[in-house]
Amino acid sequence: ETRDFRIYQDFGHILIACQLYQDEDIGLDIKQAVYALDSTTIDLCLSTFPWAKFRRTKAAIKLHTLLNLCGPIPVFVVMTTGKTHDITIMDTIPVTADSIYTMDRVYLAFERLYRIHLTSAFFVIRAKSNMRFRRLYSNPVDKTTGIQADQTIILTGIESKMAYPEPLRRVRYYDTEKKKRLIFLTNHFGIPAKTVADIYRSRWQVELFFKWVKQHLRIKSFYGTSPNAVKTQIWIALSIYLLVAIVKKRLNLSGSLHTILQILEVNLFDKKPIFKVVSDALKHESHDYECDQLNLFD
Repeated sequence: ETRDFRIYQDFGHILIACQLYQDEDIGLDIKQAVYALDSTTIDLCLSTFPWAKFRRTKAAIKLHTLLNLCGPIPVFVVMTTGKTHDITIMDTIPVTADSIYTMDRVYLAFERLYRIHLTSAFFVIRAKSNMRFRRLYSNPVDKTTGIQADQTIILTGIESKMAYPEPLRRVRYYDTEKKKRLIFLTNHFGIPAKTVADIYRSRWQVELFFKWVKQHLRIKSFYGTSPNAVKTQIWIALSIYLLVAIVKKRLNLSGSLHTILQILEVNLFDKKPIFKVVSDALKHESHDYECDQLNLFD
């Protein structure tokens, strides 16, 4: 309750600066860094956390995260009350030239997207159904890949064409798994249309990150009720995630982040090198699995 959360925030930023995963292959045929922007809402009790009032009978905080899909590792984290609109966070995220930023249509604000464009960076975002535009050109597409249209357009809405005065690329894609048609906007004209769709699909890693953190790092319930206590606990949880990711990379461990975290929890007070603890546990787990398979067919 009393120790300043910025101690843990600064430590988390130091860990974020360890760019161990920047050259990791993410399964996309591009050399540029790809980042996913999203937020998750953590529900709180209004009577216990009145400072985080969200609705009339509900309190909540939001965790806004920019995730480097190599890793995946968070490179930017901001905590706000639940009332904060996601779009406003676009004004504070770090934007690097020649990088790609993918996000859902809740972030569709053309003046902010144009700022990304002017930074010589790229974006891939879902389009809204009521967007007004005029087609300038249509590229040939291979419909067997799910791509239905690849167009160069300009915006024609009174406000939108002033906010984003340059051409955009509009890609229409049919997701056969979810039986859903998706329309993307991007300022990147130098990659295949299917890659545009794949970049957006990779955005789901940030939602998996939120799910992992909530499930395994105990941030659904809090030990303190003040803003400082909540931020302290969240930054400690994020720092644990980052430390495990760093250990996994540096020691070239084969297990998942969840598995490694479980192993470290069980062996927390063992005076052994981390590599030996995790390696022995993974070997033991593999041996038990093989024994079970043999017994099954005896």
